Amino acid sequence: MKCLALVGLLAALPSLAAADEPARVNAYTQPHVLRYAEAEDIASLNPALNSQVVLLHLSQLTQAYLFRFDRRNLAEPELATIVPSKSNGGVSADGKTITYHLRHNVKWSDGAPFDGNDVRFTFDVMNNKSNNVGSRDGFDFVAKVDVPDPFTVVVHLNRPYSLFIPTYFASAGGNSCILPKHLLGSLPNINTAPYNNLPVGIGPFRYTAWHRGENVEMEANPNYWRGLPKLKKIVFKIVPDRNTVLTQLQTGEIDLWNPFGGSFLARAQAMKGVEVERHPVYGYNHWDFNLTRPVLHERVVRQALRLATDRQTLRDKVSHGVGILQESLLPAPYPGIAKLPQVAFDIAKANALLDGAGWKRGADGIRAKNGVRLSLEFASSSGSPDVDTQLELVRTGWTQIGVEMIVKRYQSSQLFGSFGEGGVLYTGKFDVIGYGTQFGPIDGLSYYTCSAVPPAGQNVTHYCNKTVDAVLHDFNTQYSPEGQTRDLNRANKILVDDVPTILIYSREELYAFNRDLKNFHPNNASFFDDMMNVDI
Repeated sequence: MKCLALVGLLAALPSLAAADEPARVNAYTQPHVLRYAEAEDIASLNPALNSQVVLLHLSQLTQAYLFRFDRRNLAEPELATIVPSKSNGGVSADGKTITYHLRHNVKWSDGAPFDGNDVRFTFDVMNNKSNNVGSRDGFDFVAKVDVPDPFTVVVHLNRPYSLFIPTYFASAGGNSCILPKHLLGSLPNINTAPYNNLPVGIGPFRYTAWHRGENVEMEANPNYWRGLPKLKKIVFKIVPDRNTVLTQLQTGEIDLWNPFGGSFLARAQAMKGVEVERHPVYGYNHWDFNLTRPVLHERVVRQALRLATDRQTLRDKVSHGVGILQESLLPAPYPGIAKLPQVAFDIAKANALLDGAGWKRGADGIRAKNGVRLSLEFASSSGSPDVDTQLELVRTGWTQIGVEMIVKRYQSSQLFGSFGEGGVLYTGKFDVIGYGTQFGPIDGLSYYTCSAVPPAGQNVTHYCNKTVDAVLHDFNTQYSPEGQTRDLNRANKILVDDVPTILIYSREELYAFNRDLKNFHPNNASFFDDMMNVDI
């Protein structure tokens, strides 16, 4: 009987952790294994070819960067030993030469040595027109790259370029990582390289498997120069439907969900054993117009569509108050950006604009002008019920001004595939497209320049304004923060007036995670840049 009583007593107590393991809140927690999900699939694991935000997060865990970003959103050396500047001699007086000093004794995750030849090779990859890279913006300013010794790289520019820190291989903003010459150097291009399916990098974790449509598996990288992280394994689960992700968070099948919309916030907050954090980030949700389409050539049409979009209700009712309403095309955390007046929802004003511009209603209520009907195909991702709710709300407003909205849904891999792969976004197979964009903390508006139209860059709107080009050229070629802020405000004002994009709201990121997850500190720009002490 005493023995049975002891068994009963032990059964009534919480499970006891091993001597070297902390007590855990949730029984489903797998020690040192982080399982996370985003409601999006992946087109490629090579960030040189794919700028999806979902891949940006994976790459921060696994890939090779000169710089990462700290909790204050400031660049900190990773494979470089110092952030080049004019004051430390890393940037020449004329701003046209940048010198990088690299770490010694660094290895790729397959054990091969890393040096400056990998950096020079990656510049060559980005400027090779046969490669389907996501953007060459900034790389076309590179005249040549010298490697005077294995741990020094000198980049010679044909003009100053102040955005070199985020553009040339930093971990935020969807930029390329450094690529391994020993694996890719003999190929004419990298478009179909086996490397793209399981890249070798220099991060705290390394890829072990990509089960397409299911998950991506990573393990602690034994060759990482900082040492081993505390987590032993990370599994990214591909769960395209957000309701299913929410269910898996509740059942303990995942430990972390980001990003997700405000429509899921209350349900996530109500879950036992789950913690939710919220803070503004360098990103926004937006709808881009394809200005190559005749129906969208006139600015007055784009202005009317913005007036007929009830963004206040979208934010308050669909996103449940998550997101920051603003007109600026630079996200809320950007310092020094002038606040622009919010354009209010106004059906009467939108109708008056279209009437005045000669857009006449037909028998079916849809407007037309010179034989062109105001019928718009809206490209959106599938498996996102909150986005579907948004679209139906907007359809109501646009119908009231004589606009037909035809929604076409795509899997993420189709929507965000590269130009060479025929991706919807980069090849312009849309009239209007909705998605979220994540920026780096040192960034500009260069994706709206005339030269950044795909495949050269990410100007998917095909917007081209010579004044904006001149202002952004000045922004890119000077190193004065005050001058840069002035230029950004000027370009921002013109862009908001011209409406190549409707800004829905500046993003507030939501993170829902297992309470057993410790030391997880995402900053405003990079989700997984501080992972060495994260554990579960």
